[in-house]
Amino acid sequence: MAKNNSEQVRSGKAEPLVTDIYTADPSAHVFDGKLYIYPSHDVEAGIPQNDNGDHFDMRDYHILSMDEVGGEVTDHGVALSVKDIPWAGRQLWAPDAAFKDGKYYLYFPLKDKQDIFRIGVATSDNPAGPFTPEPQPIEGSFSIDPAVYADDDGSYYMYFGGIWGGQLQRYEGDEYSPEDTYPADDAPAVSPRVAKLSDDMLSFAEPVREIELLDENGDPLLTGDNDRRFFEAAWVHKYDGKYYFSYSTGDTHKIVYATGDNPYGPFTYQGVILKPVEGWTNHHSIVQFNGKWYLFYHDSSLSGGQTHLRSVKMTELKYRKDGSIIPIDPYMEQE
Repeated sequence: MAKNNSEQVRSGKAEPLVTDIYTADPSAHVFDGKLYIYPSHDVEAGIPQNDNGDHFDMRDYHILSMDEVGGEVTDHGVALSVKDIPWAGRQLWAPDAAFKDGKYYLYFPLKDKQDIFRIGVATSDNPAGPFTPEPQPIEGSFSIDPAVYADDDGSYYMYFGGIWGGQLQRYEGDEYSPEDTYPADDAPAVSPRVAKLSDDMLSFAEPVREIELLDENGDPLLTGDNDRRFFEAAWVHKYDGKYYFSYSTGDTHKIVYATGDNPYGPFTYQGVILKPVEGWTNHHSIVQFNGKWYLFYHDSSLSGGQTHLRSVKMTELKYRKDGSIIPIDPYMEQE
């Protein structure tokens, strides 16, 4: 029997959480019984658009919070600014946050003074900041989009990476080359990365590993498979004992997911979570709050389609009985 339409795809139609500033790349967490969102802060930098993403020239982070879904959203102001980071070059891209032993950690990608992306960390006693950055980036870190997952056993893992402007294609292992090198279309795609964090949350406890993303036959997703291969924006959550690794496909503008039994993978591709939004980029997070699951994402509707001026939104995420995620159309009218 065919599934009814509401099980095939559901509406995700939503309004921006804030409208007085532009926000993107939302990493959502529940701290102290409240929802905290750690987004990028988009600005009009006046830089022409290019594939390196130079027009995404963010300079600081604002943290948002809400006591309940649909309630008032508080903007806590500037939590960290590029001018306060000793090793800073330019471009504060998509951040994430974590909590351990009474302290909050803000992880952020930033180009150093050699214009190479590294991942930094800043600390605070308050989930809303302000955050104090460490004097150097995390040793062995590179590329963009850090996402930290706290597993049930108390281990913390950082997932990261992004191709094109995110520079992941410049690494063979952890060796950097200034040249962009992509595998052939029929070769395995560039892999996202993962590393367990040390006890102090300020460094990697082990060498960085590559993550295998597999198709339904157990074969690696290929470079030419633009509808499914990894581009950027990794996120991990657990549902019913399974690890869900979700990410953006970049130039095909979808949020998709794969599942596995281990935080290191491998992860097997399952399907689409979020269909394309207005604007070029797609970046998300998934969190459970008060018994329901939510997808946080962004689009460019508030700015009239300007791809570097985005706004954070949220909508409920639902699963089928088999654990698969019901895809979301961001502009379908509510029934």
